[in-house]
Amino acid sequence: MALSVTDPHPIERAEEILTPEALAFVEELHHRFAGTRTELLKARVVKREQVARTGKLDFLPETRDVREGDWTVAPAPAALQDRRVEMTGPATPAKMAINALNSGAKVWLADLEDASTPTWPNVIDALLNLRDAAAGTLKYTSPEGKEYSLRTDAPLAVVVARPRGWHMDERHLIINGQPAVGALVDFGLHFFHIARQLISNGHGPYYYLPKMESHLEARLWNDVFVFAQDHLGIPQGSVRATVLIETIPAAFEMDEILYELRDHASGLNAGRWDYLFSIIKYFRDAGASFVLPDRATVAMTAPFMRAYTELLVKTCHHRGAFAMGGMAAVIPNRREPDVTAQAFEKVRSDKTREANDGFDGSWVAHPDLVSTCREVFDSVLGDRPNQLDKQRPEVSVTADQLLDIASADGQVTEAGLRLNLYVAVAYTAVWVSGNGAVAIHNLMEDAATAEISRSQVWQQIRNKSVLADTGNTVTRELVEKILAEETEKLRGEAGEESFQKFYLPASRLIADICLSEEYTDFLTTPAYELIG
Repeated sequence: MALSVTDPHPIERAEEILTPEALAFVEELHHRFAGTRTELLKARVVKREQVARTGKLDFLPETRDVREGDWTVAPAPAALQDRRVEMTGPATPAKMAINALNSGAKVWLADLEDASTPTWPNVIDALLNLRDAAAGTLKYTSPEGKEYSLRTDAPLAVVVARPRGWHMDERHLIINGQPAVGALVDFGLHFFHIARQLISNGHGPYYYLPKMESHLEARLWNDVFVFAQDHLGIPQGSVRATVLIETIPAAFEMDEILYELRDHASGLNAGRWDYLFSIIKYFRDAGASFVLPDRATVAMTAPFMRAYTELLVKTCHHRGAFAMGGMAAVIPNRREPDVTAQAFEKVRSDKTREANDGFDGSWVAHPDLVSTCREVFDSVLGDRPNQLDKQRPEVSVTADQLLDIASADGQVTEAGLRLNLYVAVAYTAVWVSGNGAVAIHNLMEDAATAEISRSQVWQQIRNKSVLADTGNTVTRELVEKILAEETEKLRGEAGEESFQKFYLPASRLIADICLSEEYTDFLTTPAYELIG
């Protein structure tokens, strides 16, 4: 086999990550597992087409024995027993990584996926930061001379890294003429360089696994873990994985996903925006009954979302795995304290619902939210590290309940359409510029927000949705008009240079995928072609 690095830009300290031995390990992972990954991506298409033909999605009859079987996942290591607050965010730049580690959260989801643009410098810098953090040497000095370092007066957050999903390639590593698999690059370089150090720290190589659509994809990850541990002489079971249930087909295979990863699994997470995005993607041919109202009005208390989260808690605790709640994305606005206070109360209410439902912890996107989330879970957990004992036997969820999209309150409005187009363009522009996590309207946004936003627009055009606040029908012409207006608004906010370089190409891309007759599976795939 032949491997080459194609990025021409010099990256400081890249040689520390791109060692011959580490690249050989990634190459071996690719050789062993890339073919299966390709077949599984093809299987996604086949299943989606089957659902489009039949209009049905259900629990798998062929895996009934797994769902009804008496088994549990491996006990969690000590470092992952208490996950009541998890901070999320990118692992680059170093300042953000340090702030996350110092935040007081029990866990830091170090995101190499939706909150990180996969420029080659970002990929390398994130891995360097995670390696330095594991070694206790991570530090940063701002251009103004402010110094950031890891705290020594309290425990740092336990790191759980999130590699890219199976669908993403890494075009800066070419193996036998083909781009490497992004997930295997992220995992391989992280595991090779950092696993032993993490174990010596009393932690381990812990991962969040995104975007999976079936238990067979979880089986592939398990095969990767088993091989990687054997190949590098790491004790089997050192890896622990938490799976994001953020696609609608995965919601029907929670038991099966945990079963495939049972020697390495530590839990499941309920990811809101990607889950809604997946519903649109999967049922885009299903007509008006699957048209969601404005995304901001789709609450976690909607019956179909309650079915999803309650099934997740029940499944996890029945199998001895942790149930992790969703994102609180509020960003404090120092200039509008009343707005921030109201937002924090909504966060408190949301986290209270999760804690009372049996979740073992939840996500926040800003350090200022850590104390709020911790207080809520402290009030329910007390001295217990988790609530695995809350089994939820009363919960019984059917396929119809998971798919009862019509149960969501709310309407499709022009205000919602405008917001979707604004966010899709604004986020994509910042993503293309190299920053995968950005504050928009006092919320920390990542790729999932842009995905649901642009998908709603495509769905509304296809179904000729009528806007409740204006009476207008959503057409290609109306979307083109509103997109032009929202893009012009961004010109004034971004400045002409940034607008021409990032926002205008982003607007053109959003136009292309929203107005296309064919649905684009992932916004980040064509956006990847725009980054340097």
